[in-house]
Amino acid sequence: MNLRNERGEASEFLLVVVGIFALALLLAGGCAVGPIYRVWEQKLAGQAELNRATYNRQIAVQEANAKFESSKLLAEADVERAKGAAQANVILGNSLKGNEDYLKYLWIQNLEKGTNPNVIYVPTEAGLPILESTRHLVNQGGH
Repeated sequence: MNLRNERGEASEFLLVVVGIFALALLLAGGCAVGPIYRVWEQKLAGQAELNRATYNRQIAVQEANAKFESSKLLAEADVERAKGAAQANVILGNSLKGNEDYLKYLWIQNLEKGTNPNVIYVPTEAGLPILESTRHLVNQGGH
């Protein structure tokens, strides 16, 4: 069998044999490298998933810390508002002591803002209003 043609070049048969041999080597190498590549790829995927989980956990911790700090500051703000309201109540209470005439004036001014401006409750000596329970009974056919 002559592997060279008339001009001394390798024949097509030799090229086909070399090609088949190279293809066989590639297939054998692929079979040997394939499982190793899959293991390496899974390892990288696992590392990426672990990094993602670690990052997500850090985000959750940071969010929880922010909420904690925010709730502490809001609570402190509520305490300060309560202190201010308490001080305002003390000042207002002290300013109204001994000013019964002024309180009566305010009461009269606010009668117009009541739910029923036609009904007026007059306080007695004890500071309690006289209720109109008998008027309602009369209007409903009672006494």
